[in-house]
Amino acid sequence: MATSSTSLFEAIVLAADRTASDPVALAAGAPCKALAPVDGRPMLLRVLDALSAAQEVGNCTLCGPAAEHCEGVPELRQKIAAGALRWLPHQATPSTSALAALQRLPAEAPVLLTTADHALLSPSVVDYFCRQARASGCDVVAGLAPHALVVDRFPGMRRTRTRFSDGPYCGCNLYAFLSAESRVAAEVWRRVEHQRKRPLKMIGELGWLTALRYVMGLLSLPDALRRISRRMGIRAGAVILPFPEAAVDVDSVEDWRFAQAIASRREAGP
Repeated sequence: MATSSTSLFEAIVLAADRTASDPVALAAGAPCKALAPVDGRPMLLRVLDALSAAQEVGNCTLCGPAAEHCEGVPELRQKIAAGALRWLPHQATPSTSALAALQRLPAEAPVLLTTADHALLSPSVVDYFCRQARASGCDVVAGLAPHALVVDRFPGMRRTRTRFSDGPYCGCNLYAFLSAESRVAAEVWRRVEHQRKRPLKMIGELGWLTALRYVMGLLSLPDALRRISRRMGIRAGAVILPFPEAAVDVDSVEDWRFAQAIASRREAGP
């Protein structure tokens, strides 16, 4: 059952590098990718700014980066020391980091999960997603943006998309865990996270009939969500975000440069 409509979301931010020598960190001259600057401010601090200003979010837990990297950023160090931000060491993978953080939070608390490389995240995106996720009545919800919307707003930017029969969608690195039962989704994520750039492989986790329907262009988003729900034994849903910037994360040096250009234009105003 979904959470109370009066509860603020606990936020979890995954901020560890996937590799020891992250290309974005190297290009930016930063100690880790999460601290690569976008328009002069580390991506991680931009994400924390958005969460702090959002009306739907209360406490925040940070998984990574390494303690020495946090110590090197006075603003981050002060937030952690003051108790305004809970820091946890990251685990071996994003999914195991997420599960470790979830296990430290009350089972009945609604949880918003995002990543430190969500460089263009804004309070309006956060609040829209949280409110729509809460209203869905689902246990676990993912944020998606229509691929056409993203391409129209940011021509030339390459985004991984999942091609459903009712249209392709881009992931937005926004997830809501709305019930105690939703924690099972973290285990499913652990099994498929190494396939995150291969939609067919991820769909294949739901069974080969589902994968075949996907290949043939017969699998719609509602059908996929029904199959996911049956597979996990919980109700899974999606929030379609009308914000193309919600689909912009920094997975590569090209993404980082693209995000910097977008942020600079946005800060400059119309």
